[in-house]
Amino acid sequence: MVAPSPKRGAIIMLHHAGMAVVKISKRLNVNRSVVWRTIKRFEELGTMADRPRSGHPVTARTDSNRRNMRAAIRRNPRESILKLAKTANIATMSAWRLVRKDLNLRSYRCQKAHPLTPEMMQIRVERCKRLLRRFSAARHLNIVFSDEKLFTIEQSLNRQNNRIIVSSVREANSRGRIVGRTSNPARVMVWASITSDGKSPLVFVPQNVKLNAKIYKEDILEKVLLPWARNHFGSRQWTFQQDGAPAHRANVVQQWCRTQIPDIIASTEWPPYSPDLNPLDYSIWSVLESKACSTAHRSIASLEQSLQKAWSEMNVEYLRAAVDAFPRRLRACIAANGGLIENV
Repeated sequence: MVAPSPKRGAIIMLHHAGMAVVKISKRLNVNRSVVWRTIKRFEELGTMADRPRSGHPVTARTDSNRRNMRAAIRRNPRESILKLAKTANIATMSAWRLVRKDLNLRSYRCQKAHPLTPEMMQIRVERCKRLLRRFSAARHLNIVFSDEKLFTIEQSLNRQNNRIIVSSVREANSRGRIVGRTSNPARVMVWASITSDGKSPLVFVPQNVKLNAKIYKEDILEKVLLPWARNHFGSRQWTFQQDGAPAHRANVVQQWCRTQIPDIIASTEWPPYSPDLNPLDYSIWSVLESKACSTAHRSIASLEQSLQKAWSEMNVEYLRAAVDAFPRRLRACIAANGGLIENV
């Protein structure tokens, strides 16, 4: 509530002393209508405060609203800010400020992930600690991180950010609000690897080909990864990372890696179910998809061409930033007791 004018008290005091409205106005250099309204308000309400007003209060960040907001979020933490604001009869921005600044809470997007058991979380903590010790003193900058991802010919859709500002739903629909989806779109699996100062060529695995241990070793590791890494690193030491996918942890693949690659993070050393720790998963793939799949493609060939173009445009500065986040994420995972992490 806005504090009453300091002249209100003087107006009432002079009024009680018997001074006329005109003289009070001249004495305090206040408009006569203000003097008259102040006296009338005091006589009706018995206070110098403002009259009760309709609509939102001047400030919504009151103790009462904080308590009510905290209780509402405890009952249902999935409630949207819009609904919380409507229930509290305050503006949406006021609700955001209450939640973020007063309650010190943040809103996180729900995400699909493998459910982590307490045992998995404990393993994540233990392996993160070992990796932190092993790759201290900036040694993480020479890790080659690898991963696979499925891309489809359909347009990618970020429900949080893909919006259209128009005057009506009809106009929005006519200008591309509806993103088409089919039950079984053409797709291609892509393998890639990055390090802090470079990236391998992309490898495309056709839709009808299953990526088993033989294909993974012969067509990816032997033909692409090793020649690229030897050329890129030269005499420098480097370490190869891969997750625990069946083709990766097959004995024939693990044995090949131990004999052909200078250093590896074995399948028993990488934290299980940890896309939140791989730079390709927590950073690179989303950027690649947003650029290459901003519109739908007519064919796999068109999709692959677009992916190659977006890949070639990804600069070293971005790769360095993505890889540099790795130690922070290890520490964040430990701090979260092995739970999944989001933005770090």
